[in-house]
Parts: sequence; structure tokens; C-alpha cells
Amino acid sequence: MPLAVNRRDMIKGSAAAMALAWANFSLAGGSAAPGIPVPFLDPLPVPADRPMLSLDQLPAWTTPLPDFFAVNHYGAATIDAAQWRLEVTGLVKRPKSFSLEDLKSRHHAEITATLECSGNGSAKTFMGAVGNARWGGAPLGRLLKECGLKSQGIEVVFFGADEKTEKIKGHDYLQNFGRSLSVTDALRDKILLAYEMNGKPLEPKHGFPLRLIVPGWYGIAWVKWLKRIEIRDRRFMGRFMARDYVTIRGEERPDGMVWRETSVTRLNVKSIVAAAMRRPNGTVTISGMAWSDGTPLRSVELKIDEGPWLPARIDHSQHSQYAWSFWNYEWQNPSAGEHTLVSRATDAKGTIQPSADDPLIKLKKTYYEANEQYPRKIRI
Repeated sequence: MPLAVNRRDMIKGSAAAMALAWANFSLAGGSAAPGIPVPFLDPLPVPADRPMLSLDQLPAWTTPLPDFFAVNHYGAATIDAAQWRLEVTGLVKRPKSFSLEDLKSRHHAEITATLECSGNGSAKTFMGAVGNARWGGAPLGRLLKECGLKSQGIEVVFFGADEKTEKIKGHDYLQNFGRSLSVTDALRDKILLAYEMNGKPLEPKHGFPLRLIVPGWYGIAWVKWLKRIEIRDRRFMGRFMARDYVTIRGEERPDGMVWRETSVTRLNVKSIVAAAMRRPNGTVTISGMAWSDGTPLRSVELKIDEGPWLPARIDHSQHSQYAWSFWNYEWQNPSAGEHTLVSRATDAKGTIQPSADDPLIKLKKTYYEANEQYPRKIRI
């Protein structure tokens, strides 16, 4: 996707490139001294046909809207906000219908959270489907409690206005895009019915007039063009819960391989090298981002070539529980030549971002949840 400013073109020695590199370097918590970007030998392409983040330069902590990716499955819905209503129905004591103005008049909350497509990183051409934004809207839990959840309700299902005819068991059925959360997950106080993104009304491609914000979960759960919420007494098994967005992993056991299918839900701990900058004293600052499902990061480490894992510094100057963190490592006296850089993040529970040959990745047969370590190459 084209960016508002093509960073890759800017980095070709111009003064503008210098300013951008300096700004990014400072964001990563490094020295305020200027530096010269060290280009990657394996640049990550930015698709020309859709917005997507460039990961060959450390981005702004909050992703500008022109750089923010957007994915849909049934085509973007076109909605007249004046006629639009959000219906809350099913196993509730007080079914209700809300206009956009009704929702805006309710308690307003904001959260800065990283949104990652569950296929991000599955291919070199699809590495920028991630972004960080400030989301604003009405807390979901308050609204559900006001409607009165019946005791037999276990599942909250969210339907978008986007629709398509699906063939199921040999027959055609018109389906709205749908995903669900357990009642326990839906009542978490951080989940929003969002009508704002970075302080502005949602754009149509991002779900105007309303989308679900599920911090710490992959983007497939963040239902756009939201129009109906249903509380049910049994599991929802729509296409995007049970048949698609399912991860197939193998587990090697003494009695043979066991294959398991799980629905794509919470984010996996992940990091990536995004920038390298040479300072006047010869030090090279390696920077990147790391994120998780909201579990705090214990550490980010960097490996240079075949050396040991080295502790990187996590920048806490900009922080939100569900947002990515910037990190950096000061590489003193790097030797001339080509080098391979790879990072790994570890969360507070001890979960380590896996390598490509880890069974978690090696025995994963679907492209969702691609959180493996991703090596980058530079030349000093």
C-alpha cells in the first residue's frame, strides 16, 4: 500500500531522510545525536495497492491513518450513519437499539492498542499489516450490563453489516461477517465499541460508524461496521470462528503426531528489527518494536550473526498495556561486512518468541499467527 510519504525514497541520502531517521531514532529512546540510516539488504516491500506500514524504518508510536492497513472479507460496507442502529438482542432482559448519537452520549473511554492482522508476517510481501492507534468509544461491558445478561448466556456474537453468500453443506446462505467472545471476555473493561481512531471519526475502510476493539487479540476479532450483538447459550461456529481463521499445529508425542485446530484469538508475543542507524562515533543503533496480548514484556533480545542473545533496552517513555513497545540496542564497534540481525521478545509469563525451527512454527500448517523470529540483513 502506498504511504503518505514514501519512506524508502526519502532514505536515499536526502536531508529529509536524515530528519526522519533522527526523529525515529529519538522515538526509540536512543541518543538525540543524528545518525545515518543503514539500509537493509532484504528490504520489505510495501504493496502498491493498499496502505500498509513500512517496517524498514521505525514508525511513529501512533500509526498515521494513511499508513494503517485495512482488511475485509466481504467487501467494505457502505452505511448511512443517520439510519444506522446497533441492535443488542438474544439472551438479554432488556433488548435495546442504539443510534450513533446514543453511543456518543454514553461514557467515553480511550485506549491505545496495537492491531495486527492474524496473517501478518506470513509472507515477505505481507509484513506491514500491523499498526498502533488510539481508539475512542463506549465501553462494551457497561452496555451489556445495562441490557441485563441472562444467566444461561455464555457467548456474545458480533455481526458486521458486510455480507456475502456462503455455500455451507451444499446450500447457499447469505451471511454477515461474525465473530464471538465468551461472556467473560466480552465484559473485560478494556473492550470498546469504537467510533474514533486517533481522535477522528472512523474512516469507512476502518469500520465506520462503529467497530469492536478487542485489545490483545488479532484483528479478525475486531469486527467492523458493527450492527448487531447477540447473546447466546451455545458456541458460535460461523466461518470465521470454526472453519476459517483456524490454526493447525502438530505436536510430536511418543505415540505419534497429534494435530490440533484452534481458533485465532489472542496475540502471540512478537518483535521485529525495524531500523539500523549509524552514529558519528561509529556506534550502530538497532531499533524495533515488540508487542503481546497485553502481558508485560520481560525482555527483548538481539542476536548479531551467530553471537549470543544480547539484552536490548525497552523504551518506556510511551507505554500502554496493549500497545507495542519500542526497543533499541547500541552496537559498539561493529565490524565491516554483512551482518544478520534477529530479535526475540519474552513476556512476563516466560513465553519466548519462537524461532522458525521451533515446533510451534515448524509444525504449524496454516499461515495465521506468524510470530516467528524474523532475521534482517545489513552491510556495515
